[in-house]
Amino acid sequence: MARKLKRDLTVEEQLARGPLDLPFLMLVVMLTGIGVIMMFSASYAEALYELENPTYYFMRQGLFAVAGLVIMYVVSKINYQTLRWLSVLALMGSIFLLILVKVPGIGDSAGGANRWIRAIGPLPRWQPSEAAKLGVILYFSARLSKRHTEKKRKFDLRKPSGRVLRFLDHIGFLELLPYGAILGVIALLLLWEPHLSATILILAIGASILFAAGIHLGWFALGGGLMGAALWVVANATSYMADRLAIWKNPWSDMQGDGYQIVQSLYAIGSGGLLGLGLGNSRQKFLYLPELQNDYIFPIICEELGFVGAAMVLVLFALLIIRGYWLALHARDRFGALLAVGVTTQVAVQVFLNIGVVTNLLPPTGISLPFFSYGGTALVIQLVEMGIVLGVSRQIPAPRAG
Repeated sequence: MARKLKRDLTVEEQLARGPLDLPFLMLVVMLTGIGVIMMFSASYAEALYELENPTYYFMRQGLFAVAGLVIMYVVSKINYQTLRWLSVLALMGSIFLLILVKVPGIGDSAGGANRWIRAIGPLPRWQPSEAAKLGVILYFSARLSKRHTEKKRKFDLRKPSGRVLRFLDHIGFLELLPYGAILGVIALLLLWEPHLSATILILAIGASILFAAGIHLGWFALGGGLMGAALWVVANATSYMADRLAIWKNPWSDMQGDGYQIVQSLYAIGSGGLLGLGLGNSRQKFLYLPELQNDYIFPIICEELGFVGAAMVLVLFALLIIRGYWLALHARDRFGALLAVGVTTQVAVQVFLNIGVVTNLLPPTGISLPFFSYGGTALVIQLVEMGIVLGVSRQIPAPRAG
């Protein structure tokens, strides 16, 4: 019989077939699994009373979780270097989707905010801000990974404009200008919705990648000051944010109105005690706490699993974040490192913002808890991002023996 000849694998293909980072993979699977279980427990009563189907949210989230884990594994098998040329398309596509939110008949509103795209067929409505996060991570990582290999700009020093441009280039302003413009456009589109928490999150993602790429620290101090001032103006100049700030300061001033949700959230957290009421035994989920399957699922975790269970969930998130940064430090190249930094920072900031809101540490902004909050497309995108990090882990050089 003729012997089959196998094509020799290229170096890039061999690297992409390396072993997955098992600690990171296990943490992602555990958080996804616990998230689906808690989704079932938290959403059971509302799905029963409102939709007459107690497993409605659970089944949909479970299907998206399974699909997302499969997609995550497939993405982890792809050589992440191919994401370089996709980064521009991802960024432009996400900006286009943010604009579509404001198109009548396509965008959808709830709670005074217009931040969703309507459901299409079997697909649920979803927030384009989820795609914008991934677009920023891919584009910033791809561009900034080449910052040391780009040719230096030349200016005509005989002209005043040339000398000014050389000075701006020397202090790094010209390099930062396109990144600042991109973040500015996305931030304006998000504030137009309005979606303050997503704005903060995307700015944090962009800043983390810029920091990891070696941008001078002085620019972060300036950018942080400008962002703080801008957020202060937005918070005080718009009635939407002003009302939210007033409720944050004293939610009990309007317990039956705007302060109702955060008050019920605090009741749920406090009633859990040390060990909780037991899985499935929450009292607040019986139509007392609104949106508990979305942004306010953590209070149900606290009520049913208590301080110990909630702390364990936070420990799992902390381990995932630490492992993500560890993978970034050991990545094969700068592009892989920046990808891991961007994805890990997104998880870290999003968890902090969600927990901060439901405990009234931060003003209510409307941001989900990764792997736990209901939202099929959001969960799939999160798992795609985890797949990218796992793809980076495949190419980490093995430690030399001896």
